[in-house]
Amino acid sequence: MQRLYDFFRRHPTGVDSFWAFLLFGLSGLWVISRSGVPGKIIALVFSIGLCLVIALRRKYPVKMLLLTAALGIGQLALGVGPNVADFAMLVIIYTVASETSARRWASRFALGAALLSPALSQLRFQESPDRVQVWAGLFFTVLLTVPFVLAWVLGDSVRTRRAYWAQLEEKATRLEKEREAQARIAVAAERARIARELHDVVAHNVSVMVVQADGAAYVLDGSPDQARQALETISGTGRQALAEMRRLLGVLRTGEQAEGEEYVPQPGVEQLADLIDQVRGAGLPVDFQVVGEPRPLPSSVELTAYRIVQEALTNTRKHGGPGVSATVRLTYRDDDLDLLVEDDGRGAQHELYESGGADGLGHGLIGMRERVGMVGGLLDAGPRPGGGFRVNAVLPLKAER
Repeated sequence: MQRLYDFFRRHPTGVDSFWAFLLFGLSGLWVISRSGVPGKIIALVFSIGLCLVIALRRKYPVKMLLLTAALGIGQLALGVGPNVADFAMLVIIYTVASETSARRWASRFALGAALLSPALSQLRFQESPDRVQVWAGLFFTVLLTVPFVLAWVLGDSVRTRRAYWAQLEEKATRLEKEREAQARIAVAAERARIARELHDVVAHNVSVMVVQADGAAYVLDGSPDQARQALETISGTGRQALAEMRRLLGVLRTGEQAEGEEYVPQPGVEQLADLIDQVRGAGLPVDFQVVGEPRPLPSSVELTAYRIVQEALTNTRKHGGPGVSATVRLTYRDDDLDLLVEDDGRGAQHELYESGGADGLGHGLIGMRERVGMVGGLLDAGPRPGGGFRVNAVLPLKAER
């Protein structure tokens, strides 16, 4: 049965041809009963035409409807009475009404034909005009009209249902594409976030390690204690960098976290003191100030503030030149957090860093702007008028901003 059903679905025209052949066989019996050779020939022609309508109704629904109308008018004109092949009229009315590809005027034309055909047929072939025959003819007209109208109603409901399911499928396809696009955007955003984090971790910690290594090499012979202290700083900085990188790489893991494995939490403003102590230990004097009453902040704001200070001090150490010092000021306001990082080094060199000259691609200040933009804040970064470089970020603390 399943194979037969699949065959019918794959070969609809072949199935219609089979029914057309069967209908032609039944109508042939009616043709034989006709009296006279000319009457049989005319009836045979109309039977063949109506059976052709059945065979080609799916492929050419509108053309077959017009052919059926022409055959019906021909039957009325030549006096060919109703026969078995007239069943094709019901079928073509249903087909045109159910086809979503057919034009709407064709469906309305089929409805009009469904309403008029029985009445015209009754008027043409009514033998006696007496009162009894009139009422009987009216009754049979209504009785014959009902199947034609039902065929059109059934076809139109099928067309409506098909259109509804087509819309559902189109909507499902569109939603699937939107989900795939959103997934790609989310993946790209996550990759950009991890890239920013890796840049901040690697740039800062490696910079500290390079400075300490240069200092240790310089005082290795004359002051072994200072060299040992520098090596200890390098070791501690390297461990911190590995811990932060392990936390970032943990985001990319697809399996569950291994037992006993812990990731370092996201740094915030409370870790700024440790960061500044580390920078001071690397040889960069930093004046750290906190204005206002400290209070809990959103985690996104805390991470953004920490990374901005980290990146700004890293840039100062890399581009500020010898004898540079920096100032970090954290101001708590009612609606926002004001962050200011200034240095007195060679501020003009930071322009190269921002445009991608000295440091390569200039990801430092670009990452700052991206971070501040993600929390809805403002960033102002550039050389100071009296020399040095200045980074000022305003981070909102309320969601409505």
